[in-house]
Amino acid sequence: MALFAISDLHLSLSGEKPMDIFGDSWEDHHLKLKHNWEGVVGDDDTVILGGDLSWAMKLEEAAADFQFVHALPGKKVIFKGNHDYWWQSLSKVKEALPASMIPVQNNYVSFNEDIALCGTRGWSFPAGQGCSEQDEKIYRRELIRLELSLETARKDGFSTFIVTLHYPPFAPSLVGDTGFTEIMRRFGVKICLYGHLHGKDHSRAFTGMKDGIHYYFISSDYLKFSPLLLDLESLGNNDVTNQKFFPD
Repeated sequence: MALFAISDLHLSLSGEKPMDIFGDSWEDHHLKLKHNWEGVVGDDDTVILGGDLSWAMKLEEAAADFQFVHALPGKKVIFKGNHDYWWQSLSKVKEALPASMIPVQNNYVSFNEDIALCGTRGWSFPAGQGCSEQDEKIYRRELIRLELSLETARKDGFSTFIVTLHYPPFAPSLVGDTGFTEIMRRFGVKICLYGHLHGKDHSRAFTGMKDGIHYYFISSDYLKFSPLLLDLESLGNNDVTNQKFFPD
């Protein structure tokens, strides 16, 4: 049973939001995703979906996008993104999702019985004159949700954690801790996944190791719409020397 990850599917099978307006690579991107996904993911595998799954504004409007993902191989563990406006209460989301799709919000999902898949949406970092009181409030709430997700798993006996955030966990300078990196280091998180950035903003992403955590950038357009196979051997590797920005 392998573990894959990809974020920012930005599906709109109702036709309301064609993504090719954001660049040629997005033309019929759901067909590329289907082809690539079916080529690497098996029925016994798990795929982490790191937010911005559907452009739908209401839960019922996302049904076609849910069924598209459900028909793909594997179990899907889904996290909320900033454009997932359809995401309501956890109970309503669970009720609306097909059987192969499991949402995470203030909780976790077990993988292979010994790894807890935790996380939350994240948010922009409140700093400088552009920060509003509302941004500060959302940021603090997302920190609470991340800690609650991890603490719930730890109370259930887990000690190995993979965290998924939609927003990048770093401040732009990569200097010092943010609230998210501090929480992850405190819980001994080994792998962190994140997306949200597209196009030219890929150059702002970081992948590799930092302070004992392996960071993977999983936006779908960066991955060329193919789920990324995670290297779970890194869960036991604390080498912190391999730090790099990308693209190379």
